[in-house]
Amino acid sequence: MPNVAPAGAPVNRLRGSLPKIGIRPTIDGRLGGVRESLEAPTMALARKVAELITANVRHASGHKVEVVIADTTIGGVSEAAQCAEKFAKEGVGVSLTVTKCWCYGSETIDMDPFTPKAIFGFNGTERPGAVYLAAALAGHNQKGLPAFGIYGHDVQALDDETIPDDVQEKILRFARAGLAAATLRNASYLQMGGTSMGIAGSIVNPDFFQDYLGMRNESIDLSEFARRIEKKIYDPEEFERALKWVRENCPEGKDWNEPSKQRTRTQKDGDWQTSIKMTLIARDLMIGNPRLKELGFGEEAEGHNALVAGFQGQRQWTDYSNNGDFLEATLNTSWDWNGIRQPFVVATENDALNGVSMLFGHVLTGGAQLFADVRTYWSPAAIKEATGYTPTGAAANGFLHLINSGSAALDWAGEESVDGKPVVKPWWDITTKEAEASLAATKWCASDLGYFPGGGWSADFASRGGIPCTMLRLNLVKGLGPVLQIAEGFTVELPEKVHNILDERTNPTWPTTWFVPNLTGKGPFTDVYSVMAAWGANHGAIAPGHVGADLISLASILRIPVDMHNVSEGDIFRPSAWSRFGALDPQGADYRACAAYGPLYG
Repeated sequence: MPNVAPAGAPVNRLRGSLPKIGIRPTIDGRLGGVRESLEAPTMALARKVAELITANVRHASGHKVEVVIADTTIGGVSEAAQCAEKFAKEGVGVSLTVTKCWCYGSETIDMDPFTPKAIFGFNGTERPGAVYLAAALAGHNQKGLPAFGIYGHDVQALDDETIPDDVQEKILRFARAGLAAATLRNASYLQMGGTSMGIAGSIVNPDFFQDYLGMRNESIDLSEFARRIEKKIYDPEEFERALKWVRENCPEGKDWNEPSKQRTRTQKDGDWQTSIKMTLIARDLMIGNPRLKELGFGEEAEGHNALVAGFQGQRQWTDYSNNGDFLEATLNTSWDWNGIRQPFVVATENDALNGVSMLFGHVLTGGAQLFADVRTYWSPAAIKEATGYTPTGAAANGFLHLINSGSAALDWAGEESVDGKPVVKPWWDITTKEAEASLAATKWCASDLGYFPGGGWSADFASRGGIPCTMLRLNLVKGLGPVLQIAEGFTVELPEKVHNILDERTNPTWPTTWFVPNLTGKGPFTDVYSVMAAWGANHGAIAPGHVGADLISLASILRIPVDMHNVSEGDIFRPSAWSRFGALDPQGADYRACAAYGPLYG
């Protein structure tokens, strides 16, 4: 019997249906031979695109995305209105128009101002879908409704039903980014506690959430944790099951506190119980729990419909009771005592801006996100001086030490793999053996009582090297608004002795990830030091894989400019209007377009 149960069926934790992707097959409306000859190939193209999306795109919940195709081709405004009505009834949150021919531009476009939209104009000469694409995009731009333009590099014959690789890439990038944006809408950020130690990101700004993300803000005081613990407002049967599982699967590491100050065995056993109760309570606060209603707590059973949350912890709570490390690490991880399941997104120290950064990464990948301090840049010279070791390979130019109190998802121990190489997978692809190996690679250290006088447990592991990942951070700047930073790169692995020397200079009770960004030789990516120097806050979110291009597309949908990234220029995909703001200056155009259009829901 495995210690971690396999993944079950996907579950939609939030109220309401998951957003769908709608496909709008547009057509030349002229009857008498033109429209009739195009009906079959246009609808066939729509079905082909639908098949491509359903085969390759999933919600972060694990559900395959549903694609809705208009009942008829759209030759004019009447049929466009019928399609809009169908999409509204079906819960479509993303709109993709496809055509093989010329159509009447502004009469056939999607006019919904809140729906991310794109147009795929088939590159053929018999019936110029590309001409419609240009005309329709001009209409979108003139009306202030940004849309992505998708156009194949090579001309195809009208009866060619293949979708070229470059077109597939853009369709899927748009689908992922559009679906991510639609997923955020009407969900909640749950603030558990208030501002932590003056960290700006934990000064939660409701206008940002409402105007840019379409999300609402919910808030509870941390006294609610004390109340629920005292009054036993949690599932006692699940608590007992979780406690048994933790005893069998969460080995304790070294207690680094001075012997005279260490908590007693009785206190530590109590800390395990409190930490587990806090985890159950945080989850129930986020998404509710029907079991609570059976226990007589009908109000508490509802939850806050939270897609993301933050736990303040320091200092008021952690000076009094257990830290939030077990709560955060366990919820952020892709499994627990109930088996493999979709990770939650919970930000340490209630850093809502890092929580949103984690959320962006999660809705795009379905994988667990790493929360960390962007703590230290270690130069080759400093490494040599501290350890006598000269870094080589990917670490030759130095690296960043990503570390925070032990709240990091256990997925990032690096025990998941594809073709023998370490990765962090979407939760639905994780095996029980990988989850168990990650548990075995993690030790739980008694809390550093200098930081956390109230006790608790912190996860400790060192990420394996070679994991492709993307560090990102959302910042708020007065006079500018939100701005996103992106740095693709890889984890690196150090010899154990070197790791220990460097790790113990910070805090050996916490999980460590050594990170090297991909360098371009330009601007903030001139060297590793420059990335650290340009980073906008003390925290960063780390997403699985190289998803910088998807993040750039998502940011453009939400009207959030990107101030630094190391994504290849050919992979950048934004709405066509961005070029009108300065095709020779893409980064400046991004700022100008976002300022001109303003927040998506503002």
